[in-house]
Amino acid sequence: MAGEDVSSNFRALVENADRKFARVRDLPAFGRAQSHYFQKVFKAYMKLWNYQQSYRSKLVESGLNRWEIGEIASRIGQLYFSQYMRTSEARFLLEAYVFYEAILRRRYFDEAQGKDLGARFKELRFYARFLLVSLIVDRKEMVLHLAEKLRVLVDDSKSNFRETNFKEWRLVVQEITRFIKSDTNLTYVRPLRYCAMLDSYPASQTYLARFHAKKLFKFRDALLASYHRNEVKYAEVTLDTYRMMQCLEWEPSGSFYQKRPVEAKENGFVIDHTLTSGLIDMKLAADMADPSLPPNPRKAILYRPTVSHLLAVLAMICDELSPETVMLLYLSASGGPARENVAQPENSVGSSRTSKSKLLARASQEQKSYKSEPHSNGKMSSGDYYEDHLWLGPRGGSGSNNLYPGDLIPFTRKPLFLIIDSDTSRAFKVLGGAERGEPVAMLLSPLKPSFENPSTDDDTEALNGSQFTFFLTAPLQAFCQMLGLSNSNPDPEVYDEAESILSASFSEWETILLTSKVLNLVWAQVLPDPFLRRLILRFIFCRSVLTSFIRTEDDDPYLPQCHPNLPDSVSPVYKPVQSSVQRLADHLGVAKSFHFTKS
Repeated sequence: MAGEDVSSNFRALVENADRKFARVRDLPAFGRAQSHYFQKVFKAYMKLWNYQQSYRSKLVESGLNRWEIGEIASRIGQLYFSQYMRTSEARFLLEAYVFYEAILRRRYFDEAQGKDLGARFKELRFYARFLLVSLIVDRKEMVLHLAEKLRVLVDDSKSNFRETNFKEWRLVVQEITRFIKSDTNLTYVRPLRYCAMLDSYPASQTYLARFHAKKLFKFRDALLASYHRNEVKYAEVTLDTYRMMQCLEWEPSGSFYQKRPVEAKENGFVIDHTLTSGLIDMKLAADMADPSLPPNPRKAILYRPTVSHLLAVLAMICDELSPETVMLLYLSASGGPARENVAQPENSVGSSRTSKSKLLARASQEQKSYKSEPHSNGKMSSGDYYEDHLWLGPRGGSGSNNLYPGDLIPFTRKPLFLIIDSDTSRAFKVLGGAERGEPVAMLLSPLKPSFENPSTDDDTEALNGSQFTFFLTAPLQAFCQMLGLSNSNPDPEVYDEAESILSASFSEWETILLTSKVLNLVWAQVLPDPFLRRLILRFIFCRSVLTSFIRTEDDDPYLPQCHPNLPDSVSPVYKPVQSSVQRLADHLGVAKSFHFTKS
């Protein structure tokens, strides 16, 4: 084939693949009915990739640049990552990492240094995307390496392309620097993901195998949303949603997760910096995956959603839920109290809401099957469904930015596991008894965080992320952070023993729940799921720690709640639960910060 024909065919394949890629990129990020689009664009890029491999020497002769090969590989990596975000399948995440790492190691973009502005923007986008993939894969050394490379590249861009504004890229550098500072201030002794070796307890396995309830739900889908002022985030993943999404995935045991050094030369690739190499070992990701693990729950991640967007995605997920499955809804946002004297133009809407609330309140009284804490006035108000709320918008905005508890009632036709992390979390207690189908399982955060040495700077609190979410995803680190213990360079023996104390406690509490004769059916239906069971155990720990913590103010706003109630045998004042916290506090030398009742 003549060189001109090879070049023209290659350009045609590039244009065809790019057109298909644009269609996939513009598709909604949620929903199951889009896999065929992915297959079409993937097929187009594989055809393009194989073509440039077959005719590489002729393409080089006709002027093909190395960075163009890098851009193709980058697109394939981006395609894999977008599919991971839609499905939560680990194999797509690992494939994305393989392609991005190959681009980095082969220095595809190096030849365009300071020459081509278009190539420079492609290189910047490559680093930004690879950073996000590395964060989620939990390759901390690679994240640090890429962040420094991106910073140097942005500085170089400002010097070599003086007429171009790189302000948005400076903001990207600031974002990742802030994220790294927040996350690396704390050393994770164990992975955030569910590790079968660390999170399964042999003592309770027999009880787990025998456990049965009238109905058992499988956990397959989750929606994670966050909206806070000045929250730590990178791209559209906040620190809170990052921790939670990690917490809802399986930790593979493959050699890939043994944290190879960033500069290692051997990686299963054919390294070739002299030619426009296109050989990438596309089977490497299969070796990284762990086929023994079940699939990850599918997760929809929403960054600063509007109320209408959140409800639309929630409706889509609920509509696609399989029978006998439960959805986890995690909402982390600042709250707002009910506003008195609602604007007069909204009277018609208000009257409609009031009448709906009265019906819901009546249904609540009739359907309530478990005891619910009364409000401070001792009774349930019909307006509670549309009073206190979460703010999903700028402060001082209109009521359209408010997410009310009543907004979630239509979605209770399907089983729902609700986690609210907000200073108005308790407003959502009114959902108990108002459900349209299955009763909702609720974990509700404290209204205020607890710290040994509280900071008066809101930015400091924002930098650390939510304390309740931290307890649910990394309980030992949250415990240490609350007490001001240094976590940056932990003593391995001290932390290993602390983890052992915590694991023994979780094992004991797990057995208590699995053998309880009074466990509410709402919790019994989800207890066999390992992810939800781990969240429940960590909630018990969080509640016990915060109950025993010494403070000078009224304890109530600083305590989390769950609905329906868990058995008294795992309550914070129950001696076996309290003694577990006491053992941990004694081991870390912080017992003076707690008050423990004497038997």
